[in-house]
Amino acid sequence: MLKARELTRRFGPLLAVDRLSFEVEPGTVLGFLGPNGAGKSTTMKMLTGFLAPTSGTAEVLGHDIRRDSVAARRVMGYLPEGAPLYGELSVAQFLAFAAEARGFRGNERDRKVRRAVERLELGAVMGQTIETLSKGFKRRVGLAQAILHDPPVLILDEPTDGLDPNQKHEVRSLIREMSPERIIVISTHILEEVDALCTRAMIIAHGRLLADDTPRGLLERSRYHHAVSLELEELDRAASRLGELPEAREVEIRRGRLTVFPSGQGDLFRAVGKVIDEEGWHVSHVQLESGRLDEVFRNITRKEAA
Repeated sequence: MLKARELTRRFGPLLAVDRLSFEVEPGTVLGFLGPNGAGKSTTMKMLTGFLAPTSGTAEVLGHDIRRDSVAARRVMGYLPEGAPLYGELSVAQFLAFAAEARGFRGNERDRKVRRAVERLELGAVMGQTIETLSKGFKRRVGLAQAILHDPPVLILDEPTDGLDPNQKHEVRSLIREMSPERIIVISTHILEEVDALCTRAMIIAHGRLLADDTPRGLLERSRYHHAVSLELEELDRAASRLGELPEAREVEIRRGRLTVFPSGQGDLFRAVGKVIDEEGWHVSHVQLESGRLDEVFRNITRKEAA
């Protein structure tokens, strides 16, 4: 397991990470969420040995990051924020160097590099120097070095930053493919990443843990959970009629869309559908909402700020 215990980091008077404790089991993709400056990257740097904790510690598969740092780093792959790379090296040179730094030589080194290149589709740029690559390709090279030794623990700081939609899809597919037997921690402020990838999500702000739940559990905290949204012409009339339903708690009109919130009494979606049929409304769109992560995220982090 990956275990953090009272992990704390100060930079002078600034408390960046405040007694953070959590455990992660294999098979988990943990989304590490928070606004800019929340302490996400600082926590990852401590877990991976790039920063020493001010107090507290963590264990990676039984290796303490303070007492046994090298052994802990051997079982991890790390993609840092911004994917710092050696710009003067070609992609082939850099990945060979990364493999050798991990202790691979000869044919084994070549196999490891070749496998990582295939998984990240880097074959077309192997001869290019890294400084000439686009931001998206640099990110993929950084991810290639993180996975080339098949680590049981992956720490990925904004893994899809700078990627186009197709590249994001490929990287997310790769992460899902690798996840069943690994511990994967992903730092992100992109909420769609949580829904697309994660089996668990933690929200932090000002270095403190504010929420730890499954993505579905977070969605259930949303006021939009099981709400019904509609798009139709007669919004005011529809709002008045649907607001009378015992299944409805309240009705909201925003940006040309009507949303009906559940009271908890009966099946709101079925009740709304029945009214639509009775009234003969022409509805261009109707949706049963699962909830909105952005609203949950704002509520949790704003309470902390307050």
